[in-house]
Amino acid sequence: MKFSIYDFTSFTEWVDQSLRAAMSPFWAVLIEMTIIGLVFLLFYALVGLILVYAERKVCAFMQNRVGPNRVGPYGIFQTIADFIKLLMKELVYIKDSDKILFNLAPFIVIIASFMAIAAIPFAKGLHAIDFDIGILYVISVSALGVVGVLLAGWSSNNKYSLIGAMRSGAQIISYELSVGLSLLTIIVLAGTMQFSQIVEMQSGGWFIFTGHIPAFIAFVVFLIASTAETNRGPFDLAEAESELTAGFHTEYSGIKFAFFFLAEYMNMFIVASIAATVFLGGWMPFHIGGWEGFNNVMDYIPPFIWYIGKTAFVIWLMMWFKWTFPRLRIDQLLTLEWKYLLPINLVNILIMALVVLMGWHF
Repeated sequence: MKFSIYDFTSFTEWVDQSLRAAMSPFWAVLIEMTIIGLVFLLFYALVGLILVYAERKVCAFMQNRVGPNRVGPYGIFQTIADFIKLLMKELVYIKDSDKILFNLAPFIVIIASFMAIAAIPFAKGLHAIDFDIGILYVISVSALGVVGVLLAGWSSNNKYSLIGAMRSGAQIISYELSVGLSLLTIIVLAGTMQFSQIVEMQSGGWFIFTGHIPAFIAFVVFLIASTAETNRGPFDLAEAESELTAGFHTEYSGIKFAFFFLAEYMNMFIVASIAATVFLGGWMPFHIGGWEGFNNVMDYIPPFIWYIGKTAFVIWLMMWFKWTFPRLRIDQLLTLEWKYLLPINLVNILIMALVVLMGWHF
């Protein structure tokens, strides 16, 4: 078996063939699913801890502070200490709350983000599932998270939680349109919804460059709308601390609060991954036409590093938004979507269709 860090297809095929040779297809598939689930659980926890630490450091930099610097070198173990603290916290049950829905809500939120990450290609041949409707699948399962948020707010028997949940429902449903339409702009350009094919089509240039102005507009709209959809600042109306204490998860404590906290950062990672895959070439290296030496050097960088680097860049942009702009009011939030982003998106799709029809793209 020849293994390459530039193409994981041979490795995944070797694992599949080895398991099928040793046991029945049913048990082979079951073991493969178990291995993938355990890898994703580990990856999920690792990314969550890293992003919490990164946000604290970015926030400190924006505010001219040091940030975490006590627990471990440069404070790198601070998030681990906080997670252990949350695990040890008492689970408080609220009187007159709907206990079944109250306990179910954090699991719905975290399962929705867990399902969405399965379709993201980390490198060539390195993805859990490769749907021909990958973009539609990710949009659909990520939208399930709003159900958990609404259940959390309604079942808590708390006015602040209910207001936060209602805000979140209106916000996510509204901005889901702009997220979908901005991705539809790239689907018009690529002619497919399969993530792996979209990445392969960017071997000659990333869509944000080759798709002209409509692709760049779609990227900016996607960035704004996905920031709002993940309840990140300056669109964090659902958990506005100055108004609603902690919003829809006010009554949660311990590991259940940690689930909501972790899901927020994983949703941010997922939308950043989608932006990196669809607009920035995913695991494709950066090439410049005619610069053969430069392009050869870029090809030596492993695809997974390209993917992580691009995703980290988009995440940094989202963190920059949060710690730079003041929080919007709920009426301003919905006005931005329905009066500005949605019309821009609709016109942008028509322009992209014209660009593709006339062959004006690179």
